[in-house]
Amino acid sequence: MPSPWLALLRRRRLSLIVLASLLVLLPIGCAKLEQTERELVFRIEPGTARWFSGLPAGVEDVQLQSPALAADESLHAWWWPAPRKDAPALLYLHGSRWNLTGQLFRIEQLHAMGFSVLAVDYRGFGQSRGPLPSERSVYQDALIAWQHLARLQPEASKRFIYGHSLGGAVAVNLAHELADDKQSPQAAGLIVESSFTNLGDVATAVSNTSLPVRWLLSQEFDSLSKIGAVGVPVLIAHGRDDRYVPARFSEALFDAAREPKQLLLIDGANHNNSLRMAANSYRQALQTLGLELN
Repeated sequence: MPSPWLALLRRRRLSLIVLASLLVLLPIGCAKLEQTERELVFRIEPGTARWFSGLPAGVEDVQLQSPALAADESLHAWWWPAPRKDAPALLYLHGSRWNLTGQLFRIEQLHAMGFSVLAVDYRGFGQSRGPLPSERSVYQDALIAWQHLARLQPEASKRFIYGHSLGGAVAVNLAHELADDKQSPQAAGLIVESSFTNLGDVATAVSNTSLPVRWLLSQEFDSLSKIGAVGVPVLIAHGRDDRYVPARFSEALFDAAREPKQLLLIDGANHNNSLRMAANSYRQALQTLGLELN
């Protein structure tokens, strides 16, 4: 019969083996959890959106170049210049799920307002090659696209950042980075549509749970902590009938943003059609901010 000391030693040895095994498996489990999270956040639909019927005349396919891109990566964009050569230029940052072929209707509306539009697919979306996107990689892609837009429109007073839904968080981060880095090409204004405060808030709202979902998230997309440092005029728009992202998140972003700022809440608009339903209100809000399109 083993002595109590020997039994204790064996239990301690077993505990050390279990602890060591957990330490080995934990990074693997966390890596898998993060991958699953990123798959759920970006929800990439492969191929062409079923409602896409081709590019309008004047839209150019562009491959963006950057030392930050690996040899097996690429960044594809559309450049649609406005009829006026001195028109304001806008960087279009899309949300999750759909690539540029699913975004054309909104890009057309922005172009019709008078903007030249550079719309980019993040790596992993559409024709942009790369691994599963992450918060870090889409931020990097936005900056690469912004630097390209600055070459297309050299006047800072005519450069805008636009983001829809998850792209709104990417847009806020880009504007925040530009405010910190005076060496980067600056912007004239920021437009955020149908977006949210941070990923934890929207995940809690969508799942309708009181559980601390944010503790499991590695992707933060925390616009609320950044928008107050954005140093350009801000227009925040949201449909009051948005079933996916509650309009209260845009109200919270507006409260945190510094002046000059405008909040546009559109009656009857959902997550996707605010721009179509309120194009004139968009124009008026931009004019109120001192941002002229003509």
